[in-house]
Amino acid sequence: MDRFDPRWADDRDSDRSADRDWGGRSGRDAEHAPDHEARGPFARHLALPHGDARERVQSRRRDYDLDGADVDALATIGAFRVVQEADLRDGVEAGHTRARISRLQEAGLLDRIPLDGPGRDVVVLTDRGRDLLDGHRLPRDDARSQTFYAGLKKPRELSHDAQVYRAFQRAEARIRDQGGRVRRVVLDYELKRDYQRFLQARNRGRADSDGRPDRTAEEVAAWARQHDLPYFDDAVHFPDARIEYDDARDPRHEDIEVVTPHYRGAHAAGAARSGFRRYGAGFSGRGGGGGRGSRARRGGLADELLG
Repeated sequence: MDRFDPRWADDRDSDRSADRDWGGRSGRDAEHAPDHEARGPFARHLALPHGDARERVQSRRRDYDLDGADVDALATIGAFRVVQEADLRDGVEAGHTRARISRLQEAGLLDRIPLDGPGRDVVVLTDRGRDLLDGHRLPRDDARSQTFYAGLKKPRELSHDAQVYRAFQRAEARIRDQGGRVRRVVLDYELKRDYQRFLQARNRGRADSDGRPDRTAEEVAAWARQHDLPYFDDAVHFPDARIEYDDARDPRHEDIEVVTPHYRGAHAAGAARSGFRRYGAGFSGRGGGGGRGSRARRGGLADELLG
């Protein structure tokens, strides 16, 4: 969980629309791509292959041969910016996942980055990978489409950020078991970007502006309430990710936070006070049950251990 620093810059790449390659999928009308609802949540609204057979896809005058699993992998990586390769298996043997990732890397659609041990590589989209996804969106009735990211934003927080997708997997399984269906995920970058726009709204177009936000504490608190974010200690607090989902046709959301053993003092207290659902990463489990899926009992810092 981050307290917002007004010096934080806009995440311009999350706001990038890219040049759309509408109809880039060869030989198939985007409006009639079959069974999109059966796909992963991040690929449902893409006019890209959905089955087991590879199909030719064009993006920015380049051709790619992709199947549905390729598209789901690219969309998942793009939605979370950085994903640990092992977390993409989803019931598939590790060797098959590595081969898929290597093939997509050779095609220039993603990059593999070593983390901190054998078999712990993480993957991110390249600009070409993000352009492919952005250029094959299906038209939608609302503006709440999934944002896709490319490259690293916070290299120093790579180990932490690589756990966010694993926390999402836990939350999504629980939401699905309760009859809900995930629509999209909103990362902290996007929430902070919206907050930055709110803070700077009065400064835009003013030649005499010094760039400092002039919002009152009451205005900031009202913005936080409007966006269902906690406001305390004179700051808005942001989760690592917000999961938007439908439950009995009603739109809902759940905010999740990955906490580590390094959370101490005010940071740990803020995480506990935020109300976000917290997932502990990197804990030894001593005194807390340990193991994958166990509950953490380290001063209430985490609701569930990622293992």
